[in-house]
Amino acid sequence: MTDHNEVKMVEMDYSQARPKAKNPLKIQDLSLRDGQQSLFATRGRTEDMIPVAEQMDEIGFWAVEVWGGDSFHIMHRYLNEDPWQRLRTLKRYFKKTPISMLLRGQKLVGYRNYADDLAELFVKKTVENGLDIFRTFDALNDYRNFETVVPVMKESGAHFQGCICYTLTEPRLGKGVYNLDYYVKKAKALEDMGADSICIKDVAGLMAPYDAFELVKALKAEVTPPIHLHSHFTSGMSPMTHLKAVEAGVDIIDTCMTPYAYRTSHAALEPFVMSLMGTNRDTGFDIKALTRINETLEKEVIPKYKHLLDDTRVSLIDIDVLLNQTPDFMRANLIKQLREMDALDKIDEVYKELPRVRKELGQIPLVTPTSRIVGTQTVNNVLFDTKEERYKMITAQVKDLCYGLYGKTAAPIDAKLQKKALKGYERGEEPITCRPAEVLTPELEKAKKEIGDLAVDEEDLILCALFPVTGKKYLLQKYGKEQVPDTVKPITLEDVKKQEDMIKKAKAGKLIEPAVDLPEKSEFARTFNVFVDGECFEVGVDEMGGSPVISYASLAAAAPAAAPMAPPPPAVPAASVPNPAPSKPVAPGPKSKPKPAAAAGSGTPVLAPMPGMIVKYEKNVGDTVNAGDTVVVIEAMKMENILRATADGTITAINFKSGDSVAKDDVLATIE
Repeated sequence: MTDHNEVKMVEMDYSQARPKAKNPLKIQDLSLRDGQQSLFATRGRTEDMIPVAEQMDEIGFWAVEVWGGDSFHIMHRYLNEDPWQRLRTLKRYFKKTPISMLLRGQKLVGYRNYADDLAELFVKKTVENGLDIFRTFDALNDYRNFETVVPVMKESGAHFQGCICYTLTEPRLGKGVYNLDYYVKKAKALEDMGADSICIKDVAGLMAPYDAFELVKALKAEVTPPIHLHSHFTSGMSPMTHLKAVEAGVDIIDTCMTPYAYRTSHAALEPFVMSLMGTNRDTGFDIKALTRINETLEKEVIPKYKHLLDDTRVSLIDIDVLLNQTPDFMRANLIKQLREMDALDKIDEVYKELPRVRKELGQIPLVTPTSRIVGTQTVNNVLFDTKEERYKMITAQVKDLCYGLYGKTAAPIDAKLQKKALKGYERGEEPITCRPAEVLTPELEKAKKEIGDLAVDEEDLILCALFPVTGKKYLLQKYGKEQVPDTVKPITLEDVKKQEDMIKKAKAGKLIEPAVDLPEKSEFARTFNVFVDGECFEVGVDEMGGSPVISYASLAAAAPAAAPMAPPPPAVPAASVPNPAPSKPVAPGPKSKPKPAAAAGSGTPVLAPMPGMIVKYEKNVGDTVNAGDTVVVIEAMKMENILRATADGTITAINFKSGDSVAKDDVLATIE
């Protein structure tokens, strides 16, 4: 007789070989690119991919996505990693499994359309460095932006996967611009271009299960290439959406390993493996092998990135995405931008203005980079417009979009806005109707002259041609001409352990023993409030060698998933961490060092209207300017804003240089 108080652990036996399914569902794993991009702000390092790469190679994935998208930019700018080296390294470990990347069509891995010579060389070198599959999309679904890159893929023997960016202008697939007929026509256009497979790319997680069933059924009936479904988990619908797509006959779906799944990422792989086991769509994957990979990720990798996870939400899903149809990564960028501008209280106004801006810009899909174009312009409208004037500060990218440099929009751009955006536009005030790259001049020779001997091969040249400011900065560090900042260096599990131990001691009220030879507190010493799990601790920080420059000032505080910040350097214990009395508020520390400012009567300042990075100065000290002349270009949220002179005069001061980060209201230049 069984003792009901006795707990028996029964392990299911999955070791027996099961019959191969007639039509096994193919799986592409996104953990090492889109998964970590969605959850960890693309801060995953190559060294943390290697421990699982060989194990993943044995699973039987259709492909693994490891490159492209935002990773190329983030790697060289924030991780001090060579993007090309990651591709070569992972290719050595994935011997059986094809490697895939996300390519933004003529935009490659950047935020604008590049000239044909650069696009052709990029594709060629990418294949040479080990890539097998190009997942190729255009933010406007304008496939003229594929015409240069696809022939090079075909010549190189690579797989061309054509994407249809999925979006809606209403809650469900039906009427409006983006209807069933729209998607079928796009799929046929991709088939005509020679697509080896066709992907429905749903970055916001908007696709409902029954819409997926209807769409996949229609595509399977109309086109012959395999159909691939990509749908983020954000809204919580994607597992149901994938399952209905499987019932409709979808050939391939995207998933992530469990530690990299859910929230704003993708559905987890393992539930699909178990759900389809024994059916005619059985993946055939070894669930125990998957478990071993998950254990490695949980123990050896995830702890290094926990500080980047957004743990401010209890819920794993975000139903708001279905209400305002704004992808989570886009909303994270909007919130970050507003917070940096001390205007987070304007977020509701931004959400109200956003659909209006999107409609006026031609109902463009909210995917990279058009999501940033719409989002940044919306913030500009909310913060800078007046009752008398809308679109007071138009970004360079909105001007380019109105001119036609991104391609043809699904609906016409508002004529009044288009006319205003193109007034005085350097390329002309009449929009183009041709393929965008036809009006772009070749870029490689110009890039060679600008970068000189710093680029030692074509891969270096491509990097600098794509990202002139940050690419050059990276190469200077790569080749030892500039010091690598601590903020871009990796942390270890030992560093994580030290940080956790320090937090435990602080929460327990235990003082950290001071050093034997305690130095005197300098005039530069500052006091910070450190908040841990709802408690506040006063921490003293004294920068050695002069005035403090704080590059990271958070202990185990979660950062937004899309925030462009590097992992913190190893935690350094403070001299003391007193346990504050619950009823006594902690006194604030001294104010930070003042920003560059124009003295009274010293001229007219050119102020930074938002935090960002200096792209370039169009004027130098001593140059004469007239009101309205461009003085400096500043990048904010990867979109460029032109700052003009507000008075006639002469430039008497330039306070920053290309590549410098600036804060809101910093004085960038002075006119007298």
